[in-house]
Amino acid sequence: MAKERRELLYFADGPESHTIEAYESKGGYTALRKALLEMDPDDIIEEIKRSGLKGRGGAAFPTGRKWSFIPKDHPGPKYVVDNADEGEPGTFKDRELLYKTPHLVLEGMILAGRAIGAREGYMYLRYEYLWIFPRIKRAIQEAYRRGYLGKNILKSGFDFDIYVYLGAGAYIAGYAVSTLESLEGKRPYPRLKPPRTSQVGLYGSPTAVNNVETHANVPLIISKGADWYSQMGTPESRGTRLFSISGAVERPGVYEFELGSLTLREFIYEVAGVPKGTEILGVFPGGLSSEILTPDELDVPMTHEGLKRVGSTLGSGAVIVLDRSTSALKILRRSIEFFSYESCGKCTPCRDGGNWMTRVLASAERRGYLTAEDVSLLKEITGMMRGKSFCPLGDSVEMVARVFLNKYKDELTQKPVAV
Repeated sequence: MAKERRELLYFADGPESHTIEAYESKGGYTALRKALLEMDPDDIIEEIKRSGLKGRGGAAFPTGRKWSFIPKDHPGPKYVVDNADEGEPGTFKDRELLYKTPHLVLEGMILAGRAIGAREGYMYLRYEYLWIFPRIKRAIQEAYRRGYLGKNILKSGFDFDIYVYLGAGAYIAGYAVSTLESLEGKRPYPRLKPPRTSQVGLYGSPTAVNNVETHANVPLIISKGADWYSQMGTPESRGTRLFSISGAVERPGVYEFELGSLTLREFIYEVAGVPKGTEILGVFPGGLSSEILTPDELDVPMTHEGLKRVGSTLGSGAVIVLDRSTSALKILRRSIEFFSYESCGKCTPCRDGGNWMTRVLASAERRGYLTAEDVSLLKEITGMMRGKSFCPLGDSVEMVARVFLNKYKDELTQKPVAV
C-alpha cells in the first residue's frame, strides 16, 4: 500500500506552522519571489497549464485553462476569489490548510493575481469557520509587514490586497457563481451561465474563482516546476490530493496521497481502519454529492478517471464510510432532507421536489420501508428534477434518490420483521 506523500501538509506540520516564520523556514514565498522577479504573467499561466493541476473543489476544471480565459485587455479591474466555503458534508480538508498553513493559501492567491493581472483578492470563508478567522487575519497582517501584500510587492511594481468575507452558513454559497452573489451583498442565488465568471464575475469584472486546496498547490508548482508536479499521479489526475475521511472508521482525519497510488478500499480498510465486526453499507467517495458506492465497488483507484468508471466522482475528496448500524432508508432520508433544506428556493423543481421527497421518505421511515407507491412516486419526482435547475443542487437531490433506489431497492422496500 502507498504511503502518504505530504507535499501540502508538509507546511502544516508543527505547532507554529501557521506563522510566517515557520512558513518561510520551509521555503514559503520563494515561489512569489520567483514569479515576480523571473517570470511574466503568461509564464505563470503556462506553468500551471503544463502541471496538469485541476480544481480541488469538485468540478476538477483545469486551473491553467481557467486563468487563460481571463481577458488580458480588460480595461477595468480583475479579481481573484478563494472559495473557502467548505460546506459539502464530510469535507474538512480545506479547514486543515486554513488553520495550520494559511500562508500557503495566501501565496497561491497572490500568484493567481499576478498571473491574471488582478490587484485584489477575496477569501470567502464559511461562517462555521469563524473560529479560524483570527488566524487568517494574523497571517494577512504578517504578509503585509513582510512586503508580500500591498503596494509594490518585493519592489516589483505589482500591487495586491487580500480581504476576507464571512459567509452566513448557506450551502448553496459554495457554488462559484453564488459565492460571487454573496460577496456582492446579495442572496446567494446561482447565476445563469454563460457568461462565465472569467468574463463577467465579481462586480461584473473578470474573476478567477478557485478552491482553497487549488490555490495551495500553486506555490509548489511555481517553486518546483510543472515537470516535477506532473510526474505525480496519472495523466488524468496529476499531483497529490487531500482526502478527508469520516464515518465508520477508526482513524478519521485528513490524509494526502499521490493520486492513483491507492484504491478506495485500501484507503478505508488499511489507512483509516474499519472496526472489527463492522459491515460496510456504502461509501460516498467525494462528499454527499458523489454517487454512493456499494462494498463490492471499492476496488477502484482514487482518481478522476477511476471513479468515473464506476459512475461516481472524486468530488471534494470527502470519503464518508457508512455501516449497517444505520439503515439505508434513514441515510437516504437525511441526505434528501439536507439538500432540500439547503435549496435557495429559486428553482421550482429543486425547491418543491426535494421537499416532496423528504415528506415521502419521512413517512416511509416511520413505517420502516418504502411501499411500491412510494417508489413509483419518488421515481416520478426525480424524473421531473434532473437537469431542470440553475445549479447542480437540484441534480444532487435527484442523483442521490435515483442511485439509492437502484442500488438499495431491496433493503428500502423490505418490511421489518415482526418480533
